[in-house]
Amino acid sequence: RACIRTQEMLRTLALFAAVAYASAFSVAPMGGRALSLKTSPRSGVAKCMAPVMAADGFVPDAGRRGLMNAFLLGSIAGPVLVLPAVLISYLTPAKAGGGGGGTLAKDALGNEVKVADWLKANPAGSRKLVQGLKGDATYLITKEDGTLEDFGVNAVCTHLGCVVPWSKSLNKFACPCHGSQYDKNGKVVRGPAPLSLALAKRADQDGLVVLSSWTETDFRDGKPPWWKP
Repeated sequence: RACIRTQEMLRTLALFAAVAYASAFSVAPMGGRALSLKTSPRSGVAKCMAPVMAADGFVPDAGRRGLMNAFLLGSIAGPVLVLPAVLISYLTPAKAGGGGGGTLAKDALGNEVKVADWLKANPAGSRKLVQGLKGDATYLITKEDGTLEDFGVNAVCTHLGCVVPWSKSLNKFACPCHGSQYDKNGKVVRGPAPLSLALAKRADQDGLVVLSSWTETDFRDGKPPWWKP
């Protein structure tokens, strides 16, 4: 029995010692400052080991932590702020050039097409591609009198969307994908393409080629245009 009582007393003393040691430390309120430990006057050892804050409120490494937080915030906020602008610019259609509501045609290098230079490089009977409405490949046609036709021909095949090349030997637009053919003005003459090539209006603006939507009757077959203006 004496042995059991001794063990119980030792356990009780150990419990009291643990509680007293834990109560020697208390967490100071955060209040916007770094976490610090306050010591109880009862614990001289803990007082010596506690972190010391200078009288002016300086906390060691606080500046370094603030700098790292600023870098982290910048790395997150930068992409978040830039991404919407990139998406908007990507999804917004290209602005029309000039005040006439049309789109300035561009050549293979992305340069605006000048009428005079184009006619010098593309003699009568030529059908050459430019970037037109909505970025689609569009043929400009040089007439026999050395001027440009007042319309352009969209080069996208109405079957499955291949770009249709001009065949000078056939005097036709001939699709290499599935054999569809169109006459010199883009009217379908052989399937499987179900429709003629779309048209675009062509005009001059300050010496530059401007393309705009064709909304009138299709002169090739006398029907309303099937394409969306």
